Amino acid sequence: MGQVDTTDTSGRMEEVLIIGYGKSTKKEFTGANSSLKGQSLEKLNIPRMDQALQGQIPGVVVSTNSGSPGGTSSIRIRGLSTFGDNDPLILVDGVVYDSEGLNALNPNDIASINVLKDATAGIYGVRAANGVIIVETKKGQLKSAPRWEFSGFQGMQQTAKKLDLLNAKEYAILKNEMFAAGGEAMPFKNTSLGEGTNWQDSIFKLAPVYQYNVSVSGGNDKSTYSVGGSVYDQQGIVGLEKANFKRINGRVNFDTRMSDKWRYSSVFLYTNEKRSGLPENGIGSVLYNTINAFPTDPIKGSNGKYTYLEEVADIINPFAQMANTYNWAWVNKFVGKQELTADLSENLTFTNRFNYNFALVDNKAFSPLVWFGTGKAQNTALNENLDPTMVEIAPGTKIERGASVSEGRATYGDLNFESFINHQHEWRGGRKLKTTAGFSVFQRRGNYLGGTAYNIPNNSLDFADISSNLAAGGYLNNVYSWEFTERLLSAFVRSEYNIRNKYFLSGILRRDGSSKFGPNSRWGWFPTLSGAWLISDEDFYNVKWMRSAKLRMSYGVSGNDQIENFAYRGLLNGEGDYIFNDIIVKGVAIGRASNPDLKWESTTQFNLGTDLTLGRYFTTTVNYFVKQTKDLLFQPDVSGVLGTAGPGSYPPIINAGDVSNSGVELDVQYQGSMKKRWNLSMGFNVAYLKNVVVSTPKGVNYIPGAAFGVGGGVASRFQKDYPIGFFMGYQTDGIFQSQAEIDNSPVKQTGAKPGDFKFKDLNGDGVINFSDDSDKKSLGSPLPKFTAGYNLSLSRGGWDVSMQLYAAVGQKIVRNYERQQPYANQLSYTINRWTGPNSTNENPRLTTSLNRNNVFSDYYVEDGSFLRLRNLQVGYTLRGKQLQKLKMTGFRIYLSANNIYTLTKYMGYDPDLGSVGGALGAGIDNGFYPQARTIMLGFSIRF
Repeated sequence: MGQVDTTDTSGRMEEVLIIGYGKSTKKEFTGANSSLKGQSLEKLNIPRMDQALQGQIPGVVVSTNSGSPGGTSSIRIRGLSTFGDNDPLILVDGVVYDSEGLNALNPNDIASINVLKDATAGIYGVRAANGVIIVETKKGQLKSAPRWEFSGFQGMQQTAKKLDLLNAKEYAILKNEMFAAGGEAMPFKNTSLGEGTNWQDSIFKLAPVYQYNVSVSGGNDKSTYSVGGSVYDQQGIVGLEKANFKRINGRVNFDTRMSDKWRYSSVFLYTNEKRSGLPENGIGSVLYNTINAFPTDPIKGSNGKYTYLEEVADIINPFAQMANTYNWAWVNKFVGKQELTADLSENLTFTNRFNYNFALVDNKAFSPLVWFGTGKAQNTALNENLDPTMVEIAPGTKIERGASVSEGRATYGDLNFESFINHQHEWRGGRKLKTTAGFSVFQRRGNYLGGTAYNIPNNSLDFADISSNLAAGGYLNNVYSWEFTERLLSAFVRSEYNIRNKYFLSGILRRDGSSKFGPNSRWGWFPTLSGAWLISDEDFYNVKWMRSAKLRMSYGVSGNDQIENFAYRGLLNGEGDYIFNDIIVKGVAIGRASNPDLKWESTTQFNLGTDLTLGRYFTTTVNYFVKQTKDLLFQPDVSGVLGTAGPGSYPPIINAGDVSNSGVELDVQYQGSMKKRWNLSMGFNVAYLKNVVVSTPKGVNYIPGAAFGVGGGVASRFQKDYPIGFFMGYQTDGIFQSQAEIDNSPVKQTGAKPGDFKFKDLNGDGVINFSDDSDKKSLGSPLPKFTAGYNLSLSRGGWDVSMQLYAAVGQKIVRNYERQQPYANQLSYTINRWTGPNSTNENPRLTTSLNRNNVFSDYYVEDGSFLRLRNLQVGYTLRGKQLQKLKMTGFRIYLSANNIYTLTKYMGYDPDLGSVGGALGAGIDNGFYPQARTIMLGFSIRF
């Protein structure tokens, strides 16, 4: 590295942190937190706020639910804590955001992010069990002339990987072998078909992306302002405009001192989004059909029409699918904060804050009459002439059902009033007490009105409006709606006691009342106690190479109220058929029984940590945590309250089940400079997580999760002594090489043939049991055991280079995108299939006959570990006389690349796989829309 001229890091202990309803310094704070400055996010040039957090903070795992434009991610702080919603509480300038709404933010507007990871987040009570992310947007400076900044980038995207699928020749040879082995006629007389159709090469496109930002900030001796705007446009690497995302942001921050006693602060954020989408991340998606499409069929036939891929009923031409997909969503989001603070004395402030968050969401989907081929489930037409299907609306009466359009509008509104005091008192001897106390009233309302109309004129998008329908007598057309209201009333107090800036003690108590829970359990207490000791300020401390050493500990309880509204009430949604005068009369019955004792899940957290400054340039943070969540919310198949559910009825939602998360986090930062004007900063973080289900509801062995294949059974589970969403299946033990081996095997495996999988007899009864779980075992967890991030920034003169690495280790992924049908295409590993004795002991024979090779086993579970070079950027900044000539205060140009290279054994598109099916849907790859590799040229100009 060379001789180092170190940079003093002692000032980092005085770094100001935004915490709940107040501020603290790094020295005084007794909890486990991690903070980021906005500049580190801007360097990454990632337009999605959630993805910008990946690899930056130990213990925060961000996984992609979809790499499509406008897609979402899963954000998990210290593991999965619940069977339901695991999203953290997100606050932007004090305003509650949901995780999807986080992507509405422009990363260029962010000044800082602080993540509360332990029980000190308990100041937010019932919503803090999954951690808290506090985001502050940029503000102006006092006595500052207007500072203008114009920045942006233009780039191109491409897929980072394509699957290694069979070409036409390989496909024909293997399918002939498969059909012959099944005793059927071989489908290809000629197998010399060459490469054939490469569906992936045609489906993946180069797609443009751009973003431009403008901002101005400044202030006088009493007021500051910061105003910004941006426009962002991204097309999809699959579908281009059919998978497009556009976003316009506006931001206004204003702060003023109205008098010696009064201060006023205002924040306004506006977002306009438009997203068009394709079917993705599921069986039947565009990429699922692309992977399984036959390389022997062209995209279009000689007649210019899309081919039908006739041989398999549930695989359709992905290009025909895209051409006939019309889905849009529009979002207008208005977020604001009005805050008035009275400085009642030098040590006492009184703050009243009103927050609002409104969203107007419109959606539209047009479904034309389309024919994908004989027997296709996706057909909306009767035949290739696009004749409409007939629907019976009454005995003997049928009407046509033609093209349809669905339109809807949802409105959501959050209102939050908070009032609190902050008091500080100091005594002689270096003792100081800070107290925060207040209350909060939160209300969220939402409603939706939608409708579907059929027989749209001319089967045309031009007439796709719910008022433009020709359905006879209005039959088939329908309207639907819903509405909800939820409220939360809270009171809180926090006291922080400081003795000589060496000993710190903090206590938090919050009382919450939520409308989501039953009258018997609507209110709850959430206490937290934490402390810290700055050992390095003791007289006896004499460790010169460790300039600062601080020990922290916290323990407390927080809650989770993220469930559906009125879940404690009974519902009249069951079947209720009654007989009157020998006539069956349809009715309703109690579909779900009530549970007035339903309450929130509670999470108890313990954290032991240390903050160290090593020399003058290294800082290190270490945390050990244990996180226990109790009273998980379930709706079990068999209820301990009601017994077995009868027809048309369901057990109530109950509190049962416990989950434990424990782990260790390490964060190391370096800031310094070397001779010859080299400036260097580095950061490394790593986290270990152990997740385990401690208990399930009484009488329930496991909760089933995601399915494997079509009719392939359950792949993931929620079960005692295992991680949430772990995979359960059969364990293979090689391949049966001959009939003699089968006959002489001490284990009976019904239906086995040479070339079939040999499964392990785990219960030792001498039989492979396919009707129960006795021969199944855990095949791994979708949760990584280790996550790590590495950041490097190097500069000299006007040049700068930065990079970021991210790794996740230990997670498993289920390969669920291959259709188990004779004609479906396959990955090239099938070339190394079993063809005779001792040919292979890994891949089974190919056959159309019935076999057990497609049951869920470790053969379909892969190691999802990966190391990714997420970002690499090279920039040049003009300085000195160069800027003066241009009459600028700053000018920088850069070349940046994202998602550059991924080192992994996983065969799928992208191992950075989130969940689209809740906690039990993680790690199931159904044809995941991958993140794009992006090359961008950008600039920043300041005046």
